[in-house]
Amino acid sequence: MADVLLIRNFTIIAHIDHGKSTLADRLMQRCGAIEAREFRDQMLDSMDIERERGITIKAQTVRLTYTARDQKTYVLNLIDTPGHVDFAYEVSRSLAACEGSLLVVDATQGVEAQTLANVYQAIDNDHTIIPVINKIDLPAADPERVKAQITEVIGLDATDAILVSAKTGERVDEVLEALVKHLPPPGTERDKPLRALLIDSWYDAYLGVVALVRIKEGVLTAGLKIKMMATGAVYQVDEVGCFVPKPKPVSELTAGEIGYVTAGIKSVRDARVGDTLTTEKNPAEVPLAGFKPSVPVVFCSFFPTDASEYSHLREGLEKLQLNDASFLFEPESSAALGFGFRCGFLGLLHLEIVEERLEREYNLDLITTAPSVVYKVHLTNGTVHDLHNPVDMPDAGHIARIEEPWIRATILVPDTYLGAVLTLCQERRGEQVDLTYAGTRAMVVYRLPLNEIVFDFYDRLKSISRGYASFDYQLDMYQAGDLVKVSLLVNGEPVDALATIQHRTTAESRGRTLCERLKDLIPRHLFKIPIQAAIGAKIIARETIPALRKDVTAKCYGGDITRKRKLLEKQKEGKKRMREVGRVHIPQSAFLAALKTGKE
Repeated sequence: MADVLLIRNFTIIAHIDHGKSTLADRLMQRCGAIEAREFRDQMLDSMDIERERGITIKAQTVRLTYTARDQKTYVLNLIDTPGHVDFAYEVSRSLAACEGSLLVVDATQGVEAQTLANVYQAIDNDHTIIPVINKIDLPAADPERVKAQITEVIGLDATDAILVSAKTGERVDEVLEALVKHLPPPGTERDKPLRALLIDSWYDAYLGVVALVRIKEGVLTAGLKIKMMATGAVYQVDEVGCFVPKPKPVSELTAGEIGYVTAGIKSVRDARVGDTLTTEKNPAEVPLAGFKPSVPVVFCSFFPTDASEYSHLREGLEKLQLNDASFLFEPESSAALGFGFRCGFLGLLHLEIVEERLEREYNLDLITTAPSVVYKVHLTNGTVHDLHNPVDMPDAGHIARIEEPWIRATILVPDTYLGAVLTLCQERRGEQVDLTYAGTRAMVVYRLPLNEIVFDFYDRLKSISRGYASFDYQLDMYQAGDLVKVSLLVNGEPVDALATIQHRTTAESRGRTLCERLKDLIPRHLFKIPIQAAIGAKIIARETIPALRKDVTAKCYGGDITRKRKLLEKQKEGKKRMREVGRVHIPQSAFLAALKTGKE
């Protein structure tokens, strides 16, 4: 058991690619947590998908032991957090478990939008923040400019910011010394009844549910009977331990420590993130505050390509939700696609990652519908409905008005690209709120409809600014708009998966784009296929896939022309009949390609 006064719990927060995971690697190497033969870059990025994309998706915990210059041995609990806006919920949970943060800023890029968002979250959690300026080994590094930016934009005193190179390991010792010197130790409530905050959980095929906890009060040992305060479920603890970075069993976890607990929990629903663990014999009276539930902003549906995989998909979603509490799902059915699930995400990257994890980890083949946001539909009878799926939109005659969600976006961009960024925001129906400068960089605050940014806004922003713009947002409010449902008909049949809700001004161009795309994506059949986009009963765009002609006269070698005519007439009649009863097969790849709205 560590002396609680020698424990330091901290997170590393930063914008994407500012060097969080590399700094975590150096801290682990310096503290001897990993042997040289086991070392690989981004040690804490354990998922294949994280290593392939070069991003952190899951916050990871590791316990380090460090002997400081004062000859005392400290226990450091480090949580490496993601930098992308879509994984902000991971960051918020990690911050709640710690007392301090290392704020890492790139010496060449300076303060970015996500740097701001994460710092404000840390300040809300009463964290002690230590500024660290990374990548000082690069030729373009300008630490003095970045120090001034931190002071000017964030309002933190950065005169004593530590200048490091996480890549080479230069001055990493100073970071460790600053941690033990400036961060406060956790509370020392060892003698109170057990209260442990469930920060994260995941499913293990052998152990059942493994829970990551921060002990706020009391002591947790193996053999104890614990109770989940939200669900009332009781389990006996099999093992408690910590990550070093591999799992290592320990005799007990006491107030102030972070570690894992296994208790043969089979039901995924009993291990809710944000729940409080206490003992059955001597329970705590009041649970811990927990976390605010995450609010999904983008919705889409997942359908298995093979209907018999439905239960396998549900099981996969339940296990993934245990590991990622920021996405929600509920069952739904579609006339065209059968049974599936309507899922809510924090953004398009989040949606992509969940879809890829389902396909990789659970071997599922999925059809994904068009992403949409939640609209509030006010009906003429005075009731209000939340509209998650465009297919469920009521008849236009019963709708008084439709309100759509708006966001408040913060964009940091070098002033060279400011004009292009402002034009993009105006195209997306944006309203400018503020424009300020920090050196040669502009900070633009815009109000934008969420519907306009969920598809390809981020990609367009990156391309017009050559990758220099950074973007962060939060939900602002709902506002009434002139919105219509654009349906897509293939051979006269509506295709649920491709229905979208658009602003009236962009509906026609969106409908035309979808029709043109599908014309190239749907394979030709033996009959003509009309593809139409419609608003209600009004057709706004149309494309036709020509029939695939079979040469029925191939076997007529010479002879009277009437024989050939007779065969061609017969084919014409058959095509007419097939046109009435024929079914159009739309391959899954066509759905996915049609929904990518970036301009080629």
